Amino acid sequence: MLELCADLPLEQLAAGEVLIIVGAPPARMLVLVSGTVTVERDGTPFARIAHGGAVFGEMSWILDKPATATARATTDVVVHVIDDPEAFFRQRPAAALGVLQMTAARLDGLTQYLVDVKQQFAGHDDHMAMIDRILDTLVHHQAPRPRTGSARDPEGH
Repeated sequence: MLELCADLPLEQLAAGEVLIIVGAPPARMLVLVSGTVTVERDGTPFARIAHGGAVFGEMSWILDKPATATARATTDVVVHVIDDPEAFFRQRPAAALGVLQMTAARLDGLTQYLVDVKQQFAGHDDHMAMIDRILDTLVHHQAPRPRTGSARDPEGH
């Protein structure tokens, strides 16, 4: 991913600064060059990302929804800025595959974690029994088909 973004603008952020704030409208995407980022929601950190090439903001842009989490620099951070994700993916289709692979890896990790929790609490009749419902939702939920249109071609033809 870093090779695909080498010619894009760089942005530097100091430790503690916010890269993406929860509720922000979908717009740009960021690619981590260096540093460490913590992803949090409602003040609770749930992911730490420190590998170059990691992408931020892709879910919001792809789903055309406001950001569902805040990404905050844990250390000083440098990112590539993708101001127009649609044009970026059209010009660099390999980047779309890279983002798809990263997203699938994140979902796979989450699913494995939930399976581990389910196994640890098998037979309990408390709130941990809801893991079955969570797994079912993750595995079987089919979101509406994404619209592929644009302002010039709203039907996506």
